[in-house]
Amino acid sequence: MGLTDTDMATPDAAIIIPHYNDPDRLARCLTALTRNDLSRVEVLVVDNNSTAPLTDVQARFRDVRFVTETEKGAAAARNRGVAETDAPLLFFIDADCVAADDWVAKAHEVAPLADLIGGRVDVFDETPPPRSGAEAFEAVFAFNFQNYIEVQGFTGSGNLVTTREVFEDVGGFRGGVSEDLDWSTRAVSKGYDLIYREDLVVSHPSRSDWAALQHKWRRLTQELFGVNGNTPRDRLKWTLRALAMPVSAIVHTPKVLHSDKLSGWGEKLRAVGTLFRLRVQRMFWMLKQAMGYEI
Repeated sequence: MGLTDTDMATPDAAIIIPHYNDPDRLARCLTALTRNDLSRVEVLVVDNNSTAPLTDVQARFRDVRFVTETEKGAAAARNRGVAETDAPLLFFIDADCVAADDWVAKAHEVAPLADLIGGRVDVFDETPPPRSGAEAFEAVFAFNFQNYIEVQGFTGSGNLVTTREVFEDVGGFRGGVSEDLDWSTRAVSKGYDLIYREDLVVSHPSRSDWAALQHKWRRLTQELFGVNGNTPRDRLKWTLRALAMPVSAIVHTPKVLHSDKLSGWGEKLRAVGTLFRLRVQRMFWMLKQAMGYEI
């Protein structure tokens, strides 16, 4: 559903999508959004100065506003998106995510319920079966937003609803750290309430192979260390967390073996193998960080 001139003049919500060099997935994201009711909603794609041209995507989605942010990183892109609109409601989604057909309606519905609302993120495969070890691992462990929100007290920004008032009080996303954890933790520490909504749904592709999964977790490990702190006490805690990684793989093995998200013992065994490989890899990365080395 397109936006009329009147709707565009007074949008009550802005959908902000950071993007870098992924035009096919961006087109898929925007196609899903067009199945939503976009009246009174502004859709903003903030491109991080991609080398891959967006000409075809822009031609297909003429109701979407495209902005270029030269400062690298999704944090800067999201901040630029907020600055580009006056809409009181802010809906964040990532360029590789696929919104449910009622995502915008649900976002409007849940917005009055809390200051920050994070939703469910389902995982889908972009390759045909059978699943690789990375895909099987992600099917079990990726994007448990209910646990992030209700147990750990933070949320991601790939499926996030908040308000301009909250955003301006908390301040923008910060690059160089785990920006989702950092921003939502800052918001909660200021007294803003964070809730999880199972019916606010987007989907995200699984990492298809070990290289993609390793890249994801190297980045996350770097970002998490950035918010860990750098005192001797902080580094000791980080070391202890590192040494616990192989133990956590043992603890989580039953979760894989009993998961109804995996088909057959082949997928389950590949997922277990990836679980141990990744946790051991993370242990070595974290120990290097604790000793002052880059990973």
